[in-house]
Amino acid sequence: MTASTLFIALLAISVAGFLAGRKRAFALAADRGGIRALHSLPGHYGLYAAIWAGIPAILLLLFWQGIEPTLISNLVVRDLPPEIQALPPERVGLIMNDVKNLVVGNIVSGNVSADVRAAADHWQRLERINSVARAALSIGVAALGLLLAWRLIRPELRARNHVEIVAKWFLIACSTIAIFTTVGIVLSVLFESIRFFQQVPVTEFLFGLEWSPQTAIRADQVGGSGAFGAVPLFAGTALIAGIAMLVAAPVGLMTAIYLAEYAPRSVRSVAKPLLEILAGIPTVVYGFFAALVVAPEIRELGESLGMNVASESALAAGLVMGVMIIPFVSSLSDDVINAVPQSMRDGAYALGATKSETTRQVIFPAALPGIVGGLLLAVSRAIGETMIVVMAAGLSANLTANPLQAVTTVTVQIVTLLVGDQEFDSPKTLAAFALGLVLFVVTLVLNVIALTVVRKYREQYE
Repeated sequence: MTASTLFIALLAISVAGFLAGRKRAFALAADRGGIRALHSLPGHYGLYAAIWAGIPAILLLLFWQGIEPTLISNLVVRDLPPEIQALPPERVGLIMNDVKNLVVGNIVSGNVSADVRAAADHWQRLERINSVARAALSIGVAALGLLLAWRLIRPELRARNHVEIVAKWFLIACSTIAIFTTVGIVLSVLFESIRFFQQVPVTEFLFGLEWSPQTAIRADQVGGSGAFGAVPLFAGTALIAGIAMLVAAPVGLMTAIYLAEYAPRSVRSVAKPLLEILAGIPTVVYGFFAALVVAPEIRELGESLGMNVASESALAAGLVMGVMIIPFVSSLSDDVINAVPQSMRDGAYALGATKSETTRQVIFPAALPGIVGGLLLAVSRAIGETMIVVMAAGLSANLTANPLQAVTTVTVQIVTLLVGDQEFDSPKTLAAFALGLVLFVVTLVLNVIALTVVRKYREQYE
């Protein structure tokens, strides 16, 4: 039985435990005059039984899955012929790699010897034994837990308290995983960035005007000196994000004002879901649209006006990115505008203000902190976009403010530096982590500012 099949079986036993525990609770309640005789609801008794039936067995399965590869590998190594065990550890590791490839059906590094084939057969036998033992033990633990829960269910059992304790620890575990994941990402990027800055000065990276991360592999290689000035990348990122916000901010904001204050209910019920569809379109689709439709149109228009327009331009990427961010801005702004108390509108109308005056002089100033927070979050979204820039703006690190020229961004260069067979210790590869660190700091600052503004807004009106 595979691990996935076993996991589904354990879930089925948990469901059966829930139904059995709930049924037993109803039976106990019927003997004592009704559900009021129970400490908890019948559903809590069902969850209590499901927890006992599922959680210990699933934890055992996860632990078994963690130690299984190492355990089987050690048993196979222990049964290898003495002349193979006497080899250096590196050579034994290569032989074990051939054994694993032979077991899964991959190509081995050389001719398969009789010892390697015997070890592969031994590995398969151990896997079969392991599969049977894992299934038997896990199902046995689940059945034992279900039986124990069945015997413990009594009217005075505080099932709800037990279920809530398990739920609390589950939430704590999820939060801990999220926190440790974030800390791990930050530390991994930080440590690799420190290694990069040990080879390239921080001042050159932050203030250099030339980006050409092609480091030399040999001393006599031409054109491989490497330049790690990231200012062109920062400028390209700011240029494309600025163009995107020039499109998304006014269109999204005006759309939100119309839907919140002017649109009839029938129009809003149709327009709001249509805007949300834009948010669900994959960014690669926007990239195709930018590369195949928008960029050629901009180039033809520019050439008709006598301007020199690159086939891949910041303007094309920025315009399409702005269209992609419109639902983000409009949705946040719409929620903020609708959160303004109706009493403020009624007060303005009572003083004789028109709907337009109320919107401009009362609603918009009251919602402005939340709108600013939403715009800052949209800027973070624009800075982190990659696919549209790759397909519509190009890979050229040009230091220019001309939106008709090809530029690149920080995220695009991170992808470019890490694609292919690269030497991980070279400055070229480590530069991706330094760029990621800068991008992380910038987006973190923008998000903190946005959340601070929104928090002040909520404190004012809640």
